[in-house]
Amino acid sequence: MVMKKIIILLFLLFPVPLLPDTSVKVLTLQEKIINPVTAEYIKRGIEEAEKTNSILIIKLDTPGGLLKSTEEIVKLILNSPVPVITYVYPKGTKAASAGVFISYASHILAMSPSTRIGAAHPVLGGGSWGKLDEEMKKKILNDTLSWAKNIAQQRKRPFSFIKDAIQKSISLTEEEALRKGVCDLIAEDINDLVKKIDGRTVKTSLREVKISTKKFSWEEIELTRREKFLHALIEPNIAYLLLTLGFLGLIFEVTHPGFGFPGVAGIIFLLLSFYAFSILPINYAGISLIVLGLTFFVAEAFTPTFGIFTLGGTISFLLGSVMLFNQPEFARVSFKIIIPTVVSLAGLSFFLLTKIIASFRQRPRVGKESLVGKEAIAYSDIQNEGKVILGNEIWNATGENIKKGEKVVVEKIDGLKLYVKKK
Repeated sequence: MVMKKIIILLFLLFPVPLLPDTSVKVLTLQEKIINPVTAEYIKRGIEEAEKTNSILIIKLDTPGGLLKSTEEIVKLILNSPVPVITYVYPKGTKAASAGVFISYASHILAMSPSTRIGAAHPVLGGGSWGKLDEEMKKKILNDTLSWAKNIAQQRKRPFSFIKDAIQKSISLTEEEALRKGVCDLIAEDINDLVKKIDGRTVKTSLREVKISTKKFSWEEIELTRREKFLHALIEPNIAYLLLTLGFLGLIFEVTHPGFGFPGVAGIIFLLLSFYAFSILPINYAGISLIVLGLTFFVAEAFTPTFGIFTLGGTISFLLGSVMLFNQPEFARVSFKIIIPTVVSLAGLSFFLLTKIIASFRQRPRVGKESLVGKEAIAYSDIQNEGKVILGNEIWNATGENIKKGEKVVVEKIDGLKLYVKKK
């Protein structure tokens, strides 16, 4: 029993190298907004790495994300039993906002050439800074700074940078980050990274580990179908299209009751968009303008104002689309999506408007009004009063200087009397 305790004590006190044939697990967050799905993905990656006693590398390229999800990911990394390496990759990418906290929490932070890190001002999903009073903003900011300080101390990284990244949204290039001790190394690719971390010692939640990568194999951990689907929903362009299609489906169902499918599809699309908006930082004024614009388009079809509602709907929908998210630095709808959508809706409204105008100009095809403009033949001389043959019927008619047998045109009808003139 004593010997067993001594072995356990030595095992905990002294660095233990990984096996020579080190296995490396790789996660890829490519242009992903940090969200609950991301946290789930990283948790799964850590669990798989733990099962095989592997190193976990997170290839990171993110514009930022949600504070709550970031806190969960940081907690997972700080308590990870295996070494976690964040690698800002590929060239030209960034670890912004939430990416800074994830990078700081990692055992090793690597960056590829031409990358940057910084701009970590807190972002609140589902709301905006405008809804918080100054005191609440200050509390959130101070709490974030305190949290960041703990992370920096835990990983022995400079607090001064992450403090300025939070308060002033500053960023550093990979060379500046290396010089200031923010990142640990610069690597060209995964192979270069794995070679450069060989021999480094890191402290996991269980013990100190000396990394040995002279012989290694690496495996990419892919997103599951469920994770890919949820990530797609959270993509701002997809959420925007789902919102638009959802409202259009409901509007079509209300205006054409009995179809069923448009209404069911509209409800499903709206619920999916609401899931995305519960995570993304939306601007409620933007959603209101989008709904108002769609309402104007529908109103034009049923209460034609000869273009006024179409113009108002186009402007409202366009402004709402641009204003939909209140954190445009990491969540915005592309103009490549906005412009075709707005043009399509405006074009559809204009098409319906032309059909409505044409229907106003079209002659009635049934009833007495349909007789106006038709030809008839004088059945008798008409001098003020007379008779005409219209179709197979004889009508009383009023006209001037019309001889029997002459062709006439019906100008109007009053009761059972036709007002005619010579053709």
